[in-house]
Amino acid sequence: MSKNMIMAGLVVFVLAVLSPFWFNLITSTQAAPKPELLGKAATAKKCVLDKYEMRAEHMYLLDVWRDSVVRNGDRKYTGTNGQTFNMSLSTGENSCLGCHEDKAKFCDSCHDYASVSPYCWECHTNPKEIK
Repeated sequence: MSKNMIMAGLVVFVLAVLSPFWFNLITSTQAAPKPELLGKAATAKKCVLDKYEMRAEHMYLLDVWRDSVVRNGDRKYTGTNGQTFNMSLSTGENSCLGCHEDKAKFCDSCHDYASVSPYCWECHTNPKEIK
């Protein structure tokens, strides 16, 4: 009698453990979007860091920049390629949105995919968005 209960319990356990994998196989998953490089970013082919470091570390870099600008008054950053950049998200020469002109296609596509809402845009706005 207990042998049948044990076997039924094991079957239920195996089905429960494997169900996420089966669900993943049945449903289609969406590949991560690739940010579109437009304008200056497409022609420059260089950034503050190389693209793999920027993908992994951009939020850390922006936090360090924020602290450096707000607490120390430093506004210039020298990248790994020796080029000097303004520590700013806003539009302007040698700044983030100065090169990556279309926030919706560059920033928002990945942030929407990852379901994150960075609080950067509470203060830093793209002039194209202001109406």
